[in-house]
Amino acid sequence: MADFVGALDQGTTSTRFMVFDHGGNEIARHQLEHQQILPQAGWVEHNPTEIWERTRAVIQSTLTKANLTHTDLAALGITNQRETTVVWNRRTGRPYYNAIVWQDTRTDRIASALDRDGRGDTIRHRAGLPPATYFSGGKVQWILENVDGVREAAEAGEAVFGNIDTWVLWNLTGGPDGGVHVTDPTNASRTMLMDLETLDWDDQLLSFFGIPRAMLPTIRPSSSPDPYGVTRADGPLGERCR
Repeated sequence: MADFVGALDQGTTSTRFMVFDHGGNEIARHQLEHQQILPQAGWVEHNPTEIWERTRAVIQSTLTKANLTHTDLAALGITNQRETTVVWNRRTGRPYYNAIVWQDTRTDRIASALDRDGRGDTIRHRAGLPPATYFSGGKVQWILENVDGVREAAEAGEAVFGNIDTWVLWNLTGGPDGGVHVTDPTNASRTMLMDLETLDWDDQLLSFFGIPRAMLPTIRPSSSPDPYGVTRADGPLGERCR
């Protein structure tokens, strides 16, 4: 019988994994920091591959500390730094660029332009957010416009986007070998791209940022009776499990 639940907390400065019992008591945890990359004033980046490697390491270490295996876990949940943006190749699993962190302000001109020409009012009405550097939409636009080959790859269906929850879940469930490309409304709502009434991506909002819809993950309920996917056999849980 699976008597425990696992919780992955992928934060701005570190990644940790915790295991809890039925009473909510913490059984074990492990935590690792990752590098803060600061190319210039106002720019903040993370290495997505490093974040995935830290994720693998903390899950494996925590289970070892607790003397548990995947069969002891009834479920695994993910919480994450929001708005931090990753664009990667769905065939190779390689990021096209570092993750642009929520703190980053390089998209200030994009946000200002949205407000100047009135598009900001539509974003406020549909997405419930003001145009700002904080959110993911402008970061995706910046990558599409400034990283060689990404626009072409996105239009060909090869470049995909996700916040950190999507990046981690995609890797946990197989990566290039069938990884699940999904997110939930709480993360999608921090992009400036989701309509709060339909809980789906909005084509007009996407057009404001020039983002192909095919780049985006499927939005699934935060809590669902059906699992998001199946973990990979060679992943940190050491077995395929739902």
